[in-house]
Amino acid sequence: MTTESLLRLAVWSGPRNISTAMMRSWENRRDTCVVDEPLYAHYLKSTGLDHPMAEDVIASQSIDWQQVTRELIEAPKTGYRIFYQKHISTHLLDHMDLRWCESLCNCILIRDPDKMVASYAKKRNDPDARDFGYEQLLQIYEHLHKHAEAPIVIDTDRFLQQPQAQLEQWCTRLAIPFDKSMLNWPAGRRDSDGVWATHWYDAVEKSTGFAPYMPATPRLEANHQAVADQCRKAYETMLVSALI
Repeated sequence: MTTESLLRLAVWSGPRNISTAMMRSWENRRDTCVVDEPLYAHYLKSTGLDHPMAEDVIASQSIDWQQVTRELIEAPKTGYRIFYQKHISTHLLDHMDLRWCESLCNCILIRDPDKMVASYAKKRNDPDARDFGYEQLLQIYEHLHKHAEAPIVIDTDRFLQQPQAQLEQWCTRLAIPFDKSMLNWPAGRRDSDGVWATHWYDAVEKSTGFAPYMPATPRLEANHQAVADQCRKAYETMLVSALI
């Protein structure tokens, strides 16, 4: 399969969204291969942040972001039609320009900041607004609107209320057929999962489909609410473009 015929789908999200479940959904298509957070090792090596399993992550991937991005914009050596790339937006650092993204079909997953912060706080007690990647998501959003094809935006709340309808819209925008296999998948770990799965993917490994929609907004502690409020403007800017 040539680079030209391959759909290289970069899906950007902050942490504690449905990004891993979405990767499961796409990987369940027979025509799709996936890669899990390929820029994570470079991010940890560059920042020195004390993330869970940081040394294992760094050992498992290339730390050369330019090498990684070259590979992402080239066709993998497979017979697949779709190359799905799960990205966490915080992994984009200031020294990394975004021109390589222009060669990909980009999608942005957004989630109500209150719900995102509430989920993240269960794993880490002291979240900061920078942990949620909204600054980088908005940067991607605005860059692509100026220099390339506008990204497809998907809001988690809307998606979980009607997964099939949202997936059908998404596939239509990508000019590919919807596949019902995207709605359910076998429980368990995948060879494609990053080494960090043992810490972060416990709920996804038990899942066989998308979680039911939870309409209630969580009540946050004051410091957590302040973090969520800092993310809200960027969230609402992109929400106007989200699939309905």
